[in-house]
Amino acid sequence: MTSFSHDGVDIAFLDEGEGEPIVLVHGFASNKEVNWVAPGWIATLTGAGRRAIALDNRGHGASTKLYDPAAYHSRLMAEDVRALLDHLDLRRADLMGYSMGARITAYLALAHPARVRSAVFGGLGIRLVDGVGLPEELAQGLEASSLAAVTDPTARTFRSFAEQTKSDLPALAACLRGSRQTLSRAEVERIAVPLLVAVGSKDAIAGSPQELAALIPGARALTIPNRDHMLAVGDKAFKAGVLEFLAQRR
Repeated sequence: MTSFSHDGVDIAFLDEGEGEPIVLVHGFASNKEVNWVAPGWIATLTGAGRRAIALDNRGHGASTKLYDPAAYHSRLMAEDVRALLDHLDLRRADLMGYSMGARITAYLALAHPARVRSAVFGGLGIRLVDGVGLPEELAQGLEASSLAAVTDPTARTFRSFAEQTKSDLPALAACLRGSRQTLSRAEVERIAVPLLVAVGSKDAIAGSPQELAALIPGARALTIPNRDHMLAVGDKAFKAGVLEFLAQRR
């Protein structure tokens, strides 16, 4: 396992391919393998001549597990990504985040715009502004005695996914409670990097990609046809849209 230490946290990551770097930031309850390797993103990006770098966010995958919600503020998680850029001696890179990873990417683009060449927000639209992150019911579902004890349908979906990814459930509950930040419209309007907002047409969690893109100068929206929040991740239309967007940065 390749890792580095930042802020007292060991962050695991993978680094494959050559060419212009793109850093991939996974979603809640996922990890670098589930979000980026299994759906074919690493193969797609390296096959397109890119250097693909993906980390396990704190509390996820092979990275350090923490149990204080305060340790999971989106600003802190964005600094983990910035520290990864420093560790790899990358002055700047393209960034792609999915769901929670898109929220982290937004915080990084605001705090360190010079480090972000362009950004893709996958699985997160206007809820970056008009939401409060994932609902508290999901944390309660993660803390339930068993999957069978979870009655809320969305909470049950996330609990099942977390079990499939062999996640640390208490760490995920702390992460959910600690990373539920939004950005104001004024903050979003200050995002000054080329941006693609990509959301599935059946995604009931992310909110409209068009509404978010309309707030950000020069941003583009992509609707991923007939995909919900989970199934949009590896969709061919999503990949094609991202590759087209990245090609424009060359």
